[in-house]
Amino acid sequence: MNRKRFLNSMVTIGAIPALRLPAYALNDEPEKTTAPRYLKNGDVIGITAPAGHIEREEIQPAIIQMESWGFKTQVGGTIGKRDFTFGGTDAERATDFQQMLDDPNIKAIMSARGGYGMVRIIDRLNFTKFIQKPKWIIGFSDLTVLHSHLNRNYGIASIHSKMCNSFPDDWDKAEQIQVETINSIRQALSGDPMKYVLDAHPSNIKGTAEGILVGGNLKTLETLSGTKSDLHTAGKILFVEDTGEYPYSIDRMFWNLERTGKLSGLKALIVGGFKVKKDDEGEDFGRTVYDIVLEKVQKYDYPVCFDFPVGHQKNNFALKCGMKHRLDVKDVEVILNEIVSTK
Repeated sequence: MNRKRFLNSMVTIGAIPALRLPAYALNDEPEKTTAPRYLKNGDVIGITAPAGHIEREEIQPAIIQMESWGFKTQVGGTIGKRDFTFGGTDAERATDFQQMLDDPNIKAIMSARGGYGMVRIIDRLNFTKFIQKPKWIIGFSDLTVLHSHLNRNYGIASIHSKMCNSFPDDWDKAEQIQVETINSIRQALSGDPMKYVLDAHPSNIKGTAEGILVGGNLKTLETLSGTKSDLHTAGKILFVEDTGEYPYSIDRMFWNLERTGKLSGLKALIVGGFKVKKDDEGEDFGRTVYDIVLEKVQKYDYPVCFDFPVGHQKNNFALKCGMKHRLDVKDVEVILNEIVSTK
């Protein structure tokens, strides 16, 4: 992707441009998506650690930056706690997250970091108060569990984006791509329509589609199959990304999408960043991510976009899960545009 061209496609909101670029039932899901109220000056963002351990000093750059945007922050009790790799015990992490879900003064919740742990506590959480007054849940990777759970069960939108541990220590010395990706979180929280434009990849499949945007970490989506948090993709635009997986493992995950019917009813497929492990010596799989995906979608007639700037990488821009988008995959460029309701 031509980064200069991508960044030049962004239009600012104040300091931040609008970027160019019910209970669970087995056979049912909400008919429409609810967007939580967008944030305004003085609103509180809660910070918690539902997965991996993190210390207070590690989230300080995020606190400083979000407060410079005009928001307030509230640090949860799991920050600084540790139970081996986790940010506290399962009970502590669930309690901290539950308190933030229920606290009417908190208008958004950002995960301090990813790692692993949300699936261990998701069934302990009670969303009764949350669905009455939804708030933005922010994060990616392990937070895919929550994005998928909210979409499947309650039709509540959420924000797939970087978390506190990705904010630069020194804003003035940060790379431009860091600045733009972090600012995209502010844009999403503030209610600006998200729009991204990037150069077309030669393996793309052209076309235009509209639908609810859903997705996240591919391995996590695979592990949710058959559970209360299993994502329904029919009629939607699916985006996926992953890191640290062997080519054969990525192939297996895409076969899972195919065999569970998640590819057949799509409106479009967006393939984000994939950091692929090198095959073990003598165990060459012989197929790239592009080969793997194209093999699975060849019988379908919808657009496919590769190398979208989302995933475990620096160019990981904010996406509003559960909101309607339009994807245009053209000869020379790709445009993903949030569709704003006029009602």
